[in-house]
Amino acid sequence: MSRRALLRGGVAGAGLLALSACRSAADASTRAAADGAAPRRGGVLTVGAQIDFTPALLFAQSANVLVQRLVFNTLTRYDDQLRPQPELASSWEVAPDGLSVRLKLREDVTFHSGRRFTADDVVFAVKNLQNPVRSAQLRSTALTVTDFRRNGDFDLTLVLAHPVSNLFDLFEFMIIADPASVEDAVAGTRLIGTGPFTFTDRKPGSSLSFARNEKYWNPGRPYLDGVEIKVIPQAETLLSSLKTGQTHLSYAVRGKDVATLRSDRRFRITQYDTGSGAFYIGANLAYPEVQDRRVRQAIAWAIDRDRLVEQALGGYATVSAVPWPKSSPAYREQDAAHYRHDPAKARELLKEAGVGQLSLPLAHSAEAGSAAVAQVLQYDLKQVGIDVQLQPVDSPTMQKQLIAQSMPALWTLSHGFAQLHPATLAVSAYPFNEAKNTSRFSSPAYTDVVQRAWNRADSDSPAAKALYQQVTDVLLEEQFIIDLAIAGLVEVAGERARGATLNKFGYLNLDDAYLAG
Repeated sequence: MSRRALLRGGVAGAGLLALSACRSAADASTRAAADGAAPRRGGVLTVGAQIDFTPALLFAQSANVLVQRLVFNTLTRYDDQLRPQPELASSWEVAPDGLSVRLKLREDVTFHSGRRFTADDVVFAVKNLQNPVRSAQLRSTALTVTDFRRNGDFDLTLVLAHPVSNLFDLFEFMIIADPASVEDAVAGTRLIGTGPFTFTDRKPGSSLSFARNEKYWNPGRPYLDGVEIKVIPQAETLLSSLKTGQTHLSYAVRGKDVATLRSDRRFRITQYDTGSGAFYIGANLAYPEVQDRRVRQAIAWAIDRDRLVEQALGGYATVSAVPWPKSSPAYREQDAAHYRHDPAKARELLKEAGVGQLSLPLAHSAEAGSAAVAQVLQYDLKQVGIDVQLQPVDSPTMQKQLIAQSMPALWTLSHGFAQLHPATLAVSAYPFNEAKNTSRFSSPAYTDVVQRAWNRADSDSPAAKALYQQVTDVLLEEQFIIDLAIAGLVEVAGERARGATLNKFGYLNLDDAYLAG
């Protein structure tokens, strides 16, 4: 996104990349009209999730981010073409040198506690993400804010240490919480924001409940009386709950289970084709067995990505050896196809590296969809002489290991952040962070090109795209993260659930959601 396109809020910039399947509220209204249904008030929407909410990671991108946009708002939100739109910030102006941004804030917003939202709450939100305890992936971008100039209760200037190409990624990521309640929030006892729903109850491992915020700043919203998120770890039980109407909506159905619903007229299936998720194998370079890049490249050649997509993901993904979705300015088709299924090439590289038989652990999330992915990887690696022992781990523990750089030699998960500005992936995502990543990979060349791609005010110039290509070249060569397939979240909605959307970080937006009669 160019600096000119971002200069003033609400001004549409040219040349921005379309993210076709990430739907806006307007899209939801259009779709409802096409269905012959008008929004109606009332009812409690039930959402099925496989993984419980982890309060300690409220301010981080974790395995379950459905709660964030229910209770909280963000300063801005991207539309389908990655143009920032107003939310709590009504307008903005980025300085020509990219060293400051002035924000005009809404004046009609109150927290659930009744206190008025002001510029001081934005100051706190930025400082909160700067706190390393929060484990916020966009902390590096938050840290570029070095000063706050308060021009009034609803007028604030953020002063930056240097230009950053992903400033509005930060604004979409950063939820605005009531400062007095933050410690209670990360303990899971009290969540107070300005969002459409108030937090009413939490039963760890079972459910979370929310009620309509009657004083929400968005007129006439939300339509729903409330929301319940049910934690249903078993894939078969989750599928059954949708079929029986016990849950109305889910983003956690396994790909192969989604495939069985394609012809069932009771369900609407929508794929968020933004590349907000990518399946990968990570290699921890603290282990000697994977320190030789030829071993990691051999793993990349050994995987049958087409079979992985069809068998484990139900066809809801795109084969790719790079993290970038097709909508990214960093994407090139030849890079996505760089590694294909070639067991002979894999064996040749292992031989060059002086490796005969290898025996390695492969950690994966214990939920059923991740287990299916891990089993495909285990089979493919065995064909080239790498025997892996599958280690299922609960999702909160895996997240802690990811942050703490304590993964085993190999692990498999999915990552986000490639759906935004390309520099965000390499300065924010735990697996790719040039300063400190889960793989313990370090390279002066990688750091240099990432910093140059990040420390600039534009993102779509030829010079910027040349830097992205250099980042991609390092990733393809080093393979400390072995990308396998790009996939967005898949929404499975029962016939009554209408109008739900996700933001670019997967936050669930139910401002316009309703239950059809």
